[in-house]
Amino acid sequence: MQHRRLGRSGLFVSEMCLGTMTFGAETTEREAHSMMDSFVEAGGNFIDTANAYSSGVSEEIIGSWLRSHRGALADRMIIATKARFPMSSDVNDKGASRRHLTRAIEASLRRLKVETIDLFQLHAWDPRTELDETLSALERATDSGKIQYYGLSNFDGWQISKVVMTSLLQGGPPPVSMQPQYSLVAREVEWEILPAARDSGLGILPWSPLGGGLLTGKYDRDSPIPPTGRLGHLASDSTGTKSATVAEHSWKILDAVRATSLESGIPIASVALAWLLNQPGVSSVIVGARDRTQLAESLKAVRSTLSPDALAVLSAVSEPTAADYPYGTRGREQHER
Repeated sequence: MQHRRLGRSGLFVSEMCLGTMTFGAETTEREAHSMMDSFVEAGGNFIDTANAYSSGVSEEIIGSWLRSHRGALADRMIIATKARFPMSSDVNDKGASRRHLTRAIEASLRRLKVETIDLFQLHAWDPRTELDETLSALERATDSGKIQYYGLSNFDGWQISKVVMTSLLQGGPPPVSMQPQYSLVAREVEWEILPAARDSGLGILPWSPLGGGLLTGKYDRDSPIPPTGRLGHLASDSTGTKSATVAEHSWKILDAVRATSLESGIPIASVALAWLLNQPGVSSVIVGARDRTQLAESLKAVRSTLSPDALAVLSAVSEPTAADYPYGTRGREQHER
């Protein structure tokens, strides 16, 4: 597995990042430890979690694994976590206030059993807290060595630019990464969010790179979508039986991915992941799994090479439909004049 620079930082991360949202929910501690072992054996050094994943259990599982691997292996791992969402019914136990972030960082350090967090990310924008307060808390945490770098997740384009410009004006450290939902079936982030991130030198860390499971090839137009699956939220009723509620555009993208897979001999999921790894600004792709088997399938993407023609075909068929202005034809013409 190759390693890439995380934005403009001096940090290098594996091109695949192990996402751990399933840890403590769908994945037992024993299986999670086995998955992390497999990930490291494949050359991975980057693990992403959040305090909200299984109410902190995901972090605890990673912490127990790190403790069992004290020494060179644990030291070379890059651990990323996030905070923003509620951790209890306490009105102050959420958001990006100085109080909440300070306590969240301390709690994550305890659960992860580390002295510093390599990459601490704001899990989403907080409209209740002044940005100056948030950035001062992050600067203090950086200066004290409790975090090494900080990044953003699920921010809009204008929010990214505001964070970057405010941090520079204040003389504090700027963010180094942005974690958006991004895949062949979710490319609208290319209109504003990714340009803002790249313009500011942020490394892009896509989550849900397989479109909630659609790009694994396990679904088709004529089969029901289980309501408990990643794609279940797309169903139009509580029974989850209407696969037609997945946009036809997405089915056409899946058809193209299947055709590319058949022609190249590359697994369907690997085709989707390989396309994403070829997109500008992407530092690492976050892949989640319930077990070692699923993880092994995703990791095949690092050994997969798509031809320029295949990349072009996938990009063309997955181009998101936009209104004529500002993101459609008329909007593009304004920029080209």
